[in-house]
Amino acid sequence: MVGILAVQGAFAEHAQMLDRLGAAYTCIRQKRDLVGIERLILPGGESTTQRRLLCDLGLLVPIREMIASGMPVMGTCAGLILLADEVADEERCLGGLPVRVRRNAYGRQLGSFSVVGEIGSINDYPMRFIRAPYVETVLQPDVQVLNITDGRITAVQYKHILGLAFHPELTEDDRLHQYFLSFSA
Repeated sequence: MVGILAVQGAFAEHAQMLDRLGAAYTCIRQKRDLVGIERLILPGGESTTQRRLLCDLGLLVPIREMIASGMPVMGTCAGLILLADEVADEERCLGGLPVRVRRNAYGRQLGSFSVVGEIGSINDYPMRFIRAPYVETVLQPDVQVLNITDGRITAVQYKHILGLAFHPELTEDDRLHQYFLSFSA
């Protein structure tokens, strides 16, 4: 069962993508929703708000422990920020992904853009960047850089963790969700 953090952000769009793929999922809004979760999606949205809600709802520590135990997780945009071990000018939230991230690296909403590129072995993938972060630094040599856009790292994988600076859920292309679903649980 896939859990989608559903406290704020683009969780409904991830749910629609999983519906199209026929994948079982549940929306996580409180601690009891974590029961039976085998993998997790952390959606785009506002990372500061999501961090506060994770703390307020008692989800921060259990999710951090699930990630540390090896549960597959995909973080998109704000989700990437939540997963980063280091965030420029901010304290870490969940951690587990050994990268340093810069929030809102492309500026305000007007700085949003779309490009087509390669994500690892996936060709011609449409990427939608909305007030997106990027990875400033990879902190361990076994972090795989899957995409560089305009000289900035925008997609990485570390073991069971997939971190994306863009919003795959806002496209019609389900290949990254399929790839994530292939991770061993």
